[in-house]
Amino acid sequence: MAVAMRLRALILLVFAPLAVAQTADPTRPPANWVATADGSETANDASAAGLRLQSVLMPQGGRPVAVIGGKTVALGGKVGGATLIRLNEREAVLQGADGTTRLYLTPDVQKQMIVTPNAGKSAKSGQVKGLP
Repeated sequence: MAVAMRLRALILLVFAPLAVAQTADPTRPPANWVATADGSETANDASAAGLRLQSVLMPQGGRPVAVIGGKTVALGGKVGGATLIRLNEREAVLQGADGTTRLYLTPDVQKQMIVTPNAGKSAKSGQVKGLP
């Protein structure tokens, strides 16, 4: 009985890493953000030229910087033939020969306002019973 248990444990130790290696990496970017093996982008919209906003850094007292298509671009800098003219926490605005292009950190997210009816009227201010 002990030999069978040891054999099962040994088999589990050998094959467990193989099962874990086949699981998806939760930190990997979406497939349409990853370049193919030949270096071409898989997306077909404005980001196909490599213009994808990946990060925004807005240091206090410093110059705002955006990471666009893997390149760090300061406000007023150029990327892909366009100039970064405006930058905030959610978007970057580029001005180029083709006009103005807006790049968003979360381009696929639709934001909606949630309204709760009478939320302010029913709530009472003051202490909660049972708490100090």
